[in-house]
Formats: sequence, C-alpha cells, structure tokens
Amino acid sequence: MKTRHTLLAATLLAASLCAEAQERQGALTPELLAELQASFERTPSDIALMNALCNNSINKLALNHESLANIDTHFSNRVTSKGITDQQRSGRCWMFTGMNVMRADIIRRNGLGAFEFSQAFTFFWDQLEKSNLFLQSIIDTAGSPMEDQTVQWLFKHPISDGGQFTGISDIIGKYGLVPKDVMPETVSSNDTQAMATHIARRLREAGLDIRAAHDREGKQAAAAMDDIKTEALKDVYRILALNIGVPPEQFTWTMYAADGSPLGTKTYTPRSFYDELVGDDLTGGYVMFMNDPTRPYYKRYEIDLDRHAYDGYNWTYINLPMDDIKSMAIASIKDSTMMYMSCDVAKCLNINKGTNDVRNYDYESLLGVEFGMDKRERILTYDSGSTHAMTLVAVDLDSEGKPKKWLVENSWGADSGFQGHLIMTDEWLDEYLFRLVVNKKYIPTDILDLTRLDPIKLPAWDPLFKCEQ
Repeated sequence: MKTRHTLLAATLLAASLCAEAQERQGALTPELLAELQASFERTPSDIALMNALCNNSINKLALNHESLANIDTHFSNRVTSKGITDQQRSGRCWMFTGMNVMRADIIRRNGLGAFEFSQAFTFFWDQLEKSNLFLQSIIDTAGSPMEDQTVQWLFKHPISDGGQFTGISDIIGKYGLVPKDVMPETVSSNDTQAMATHIARRLREAGLDIRAAHDREGKQAAAAMDDIKTEALKDVYRILALNIGVPPEQFTWTMYAADGSPLGTKTYTPRSFYDELVGDDLTGGYVMFMNDPTRPYYKRYEIDLDRHAYDGYNWTYINLPMDDIKSMAIASIKDSTMMYMSCDVAKCLNINKGTNDVRNYDYESLLGVEFGMDKRERILTYDSGSTHAMTLVAVDLDSEGKPKKWLVENSWGADSGFQGHLIMTDEWLDEYLFRLVVNKKYIPTDILDLTRLDPIKLPAWDPLFKCEQ
C-alpha cells in the first residue's frame, strides 16, 4: 500500500512539473530578454531619440511639418451655421450634434441670429429615462443569474451621459425642446462625473434590491420590484432637480431676427415649441448608416439595449461601403442640410490646427516601428471605434465632383480646432468615419428599401458600439 501511494505521489508531482514547464514556455526567459536588449542597439541616433522622447510628447515630435503647409480652408459646398456650442466636461456630443443639426435649419428658415436649444433640459430627461431603462431591464432579467452576461453588462453600465442618435429621437421626440435661456447649463450639466457617480450607485443598489425581492417575494415579486423601482426613480429625480433644475412645463419666449429685432413673443410648452419650430419626424424621417468592414454590407443591424428610453427604439442601422455613404452626404450638403456623423476623432488629430489627416503624424519614422492594420483589423482588435459625434456641414469637391475634404462643426467651443470646426481629408474619413444619419429624402430608393429588412440583432457589448461622447 505504501509503495502504491509513493508511486501515485510521484506521478502527480511529475504531471505538475510538466504543466508548470509548459506554462513557463511562454514566459520572458533570460535568453529572450537578452535578445530583446540586444535589439536596441543604443546607436547615437537611438540615444538622441530617447532623450527627445523622454522630454517631449510623441505627438509633438511626430508632427509632420509638411502637412502644416497644406491646410486649405476653402469648401465648394457648405451649409450656413451660426455659433459654436461647447459640451465642456461632459459626454453629451450626441445631444449637441443632433440639436445643432436642428438649430441650423431653424436659423435658416426664420432668419435668426445665433441660437441654441437647452442642453440641460434634454439632459435631465435623458438621465431619468436611462435610469428607468436600467431599472426595468433589471426587473426583466431578475430571474437570470448574476453571472449572466446581460445582467453583468447592465450593472457595469447603469447610466452614462454618452449616447447615440437614438437619444435625439427617443428624448426630444417625447419631451420636446426649450431655448437655452429658458433652462441654462449648470455646473453639473457641464461636468457630469460627480452627479453620475451618485446616480449610478443608487441605481446599482436598487438593482440588487430588485433581484432580492424577486427571489424573496414569490407571486408578490412584481409589485415589490415596481415599488423599489419607483422609490429609486424618486431619488434620481431629486438628484437631477438639485443639480440641473426642474424642467419647465410652460414658458414665454421671444424670437429675435439676425439684426436683433423681435419677431414675436409666444407662450409654449416644450412639446409645442418643438412642433412649431422643428416639426420633424425624428424616428421615421431619418436613417443611420454605418461603415463597418467587419460585417457584410447592405444588411440591417440592431443593437440590443442601445436606446435611451425603455419605450424607445434600439439603435438600428444599415451597413454600407463608404462611397455610398459619401454620396448621400454630398447630396444633403448641396441641399443645405447638415447631418449627424460620428468617428474616431482622436486618430491623427491636430487639434491646434483643427485637422484630421492620416499624414498629420509620422510615428513610424520617429519610433522606427511599422503600423499596418487596416480599418477592419483596427475594429476587430479594439484599436478603433466611434468615439465622438459632430455635425457634418461642408464638403470640398474637385472638378469631377469627387470629395477632397470635409468640414464638421464640433462642440468643444469656438477656440477649439479651426474656429470650432475640424477639417477632415477624404482619405481620413474613409479610415475613421463610422456613422452618418441622413434624412430619407437624400437616400436612393434601392438603399432605402434596405430599411424593410429584418435586422440582425447584435449584443449590447459588441466592441464597436460604445457610446459617443
């Protein structure tokens, strides 16, 4: 018996040592480290580069001097706009962008001067609706284990100030709009992090209480969970009201022309203000397009739980090649209609000059390292994705009608970039544009027909669908 135990112990020890050796095969061994160290030759040019990079930013040293001489601010086709907005320290680019598209049309049709909608008003309702979306989704999944991927995703992302164009249709279509001077910005709407932290914590606590009530209450669980949700929403409403103010139910507003003369004074509700000044079908009148080379083109996709309100619509889009997307964009701009667009804005961005150009920086020459991924590969490896929404306002066409560069109105203030705008080369747009929202009247019939396709549903945690900020 003793011999058998000894043999068994020896066998287990050998197996353990073998497994440990296999794990060590992928480790940084002394031999591999020596090879890595030898690959950095410490030539005089290497030492000079090391000294330069240790005392300066990579972007400063990689800035391509030749690209600075090629900044052209002329655009053959441009939509008129007045005033640059500033989202400050918030992730509300999607909101500013959607509202900037609408305000440009209102200014043009009514001959107004600079004008803004209240972002604080829309943000209040957005945060309350997102809170309800989270809580009701927790109720809907209360029977699933905590380890379920949807449940985990919900608790990781209870609320945010980022979003998509669905927020424009979900929130503004439901609650309307008010002018900025009726409900101005506050410290917490301009810098959302502190308030968001407390709202998220209250929502997570309520989420745990809802799941506990489901397990505890049996047949009475539905009523108990609804009560918990209602009490949590009261707390969220209180936090929002204290930090942003209470949204007006009615207001009196005077419209002024560009020369400052009054055009009339009227009493509105937020809904009647929207109906009279905008009156657009935000849900049915627009289509979102995506350029995602990781998935088949000419298909319709839907992102689960990617909406701003429980009774709203999941974000749905048509995946198209860039040439199709750019053709519709040109048609819209030529008809003086701005568009909601989003991209990976930080890539190749020279914010001081306000340009996005793939030639802005020469990292390969500076670092001596080649970077060769294309757009598809960058998406698949999480290296690139849509990060920021802006308003597409202009295109510069060559003699054959081909785009050379594009202009977007940003929401980072008038002193940012090129007079509050960014100039994007057509080559850069091919690589880093992801989404464009187009009015249906600029969409060819064969592409519009794709909206009738049953959507392919994708999960909320898909790598490409993080919120735009």
